[in-house]
Amino acid sequence: MFAGSSVAVVTPMHPDGAIDFSAWLGLLDFHFQGGTTAVIVGGTTGESATISENELRELVIAAVKFSRERGASDRAAGRMAIIAGAGTSSTASTLERVRWLGELGVDGVLVVTPAYVKPTQEGLFRHYEAIAAVAKVPVVLYNVPGRTTVDMLPATVARLAALPRIVAIKEAVAGAARVREILALAPQFTVLSGDDATARAAILAGAQGVISVTANLAPAAMSAMVAAARASDLARSAEIDAKLARLHEDLFVEGNPIPVKWALHTKGMIDTGIRLPLTPLSERFYGRVAGAMEQAGLGPA
Repeated sequence: MFAGSSVAVVTPMHPDGAIDFSAWLGLLDFHFQGGTTAVIVGGTTGESATISENELRELVIAAVKFSRERGASDRAAGRMAIIAGAGTSSTASTLERVRWLGELGVDGVLVVTPAYVKPTQEGLFRHYEAIAAVAKVPVVLYNVPGRTTVDMLPATVARLAALPRIVAIKEAVAGAARVREILALAPQFTVLSGDDATARAAILAGAQGVISVTANLAPAAMSAMVAAARASDLARSAEIDAKLARLHEDLFVEGNPIPVKWALHTKGMIDTGIRLPLTPLSERFYGRVAGAMEQAGLGPA
């Protein structure tokens, strides 16, 4: 469930910012057909900072229903896991969210380190310890210091790996070195790359997969690349990854998910909606992102 290629999926919106639930089901089907292992609902790429609790609940309920129905009707493909974003900067509010998400049938919760408040390593441990104590479903840690300004160090991750319910980490520190450091301290723990550009290297170093932004556009290719890397097929994984390399980089020319939402709109998969303080992609980047799509074999709709 927590291995392979997972997607940090966008939240589709109408131009007025209202969530487009028809497009939401279309995106879920796109990932089901593309071999995505799990969909992360309401993560950073899903504009977690601006969607309400009620909207998150509706998105999760629809995703769980879709996953169960499609998994039951297509036993060969199996069921696509649904993981909900649950992290806030407050331990108390995170605990409350973890509680009610656990009642909706999700397969796990993704809990980012608290942003802005800059907790100590001991504070991080106690935060996740409290979460593990109330969680009814598996907990995936999420370390992304580039956004939160706090780095959960490998020693802290190893302490948390010993707790019930904590099953994996999405590690967004780029490269393979951090993966090796975590696995040296917690050899059986599941590490997932949170950095598309170095995901292949992370998997070759022992990570079990990726939670990807690029997979929003290229789920089948990301799934194939991850499978090849996990099988230690260096040539095949490198070949696929090379085609995706510009996407890995250019989907971040402006704050995520600005570029990927623009790209999905050009493919006719979602409308133009995005919520402030995020804004639509600057026109000067259209050609750059379009070129990355073309290199990946994703031409115009």
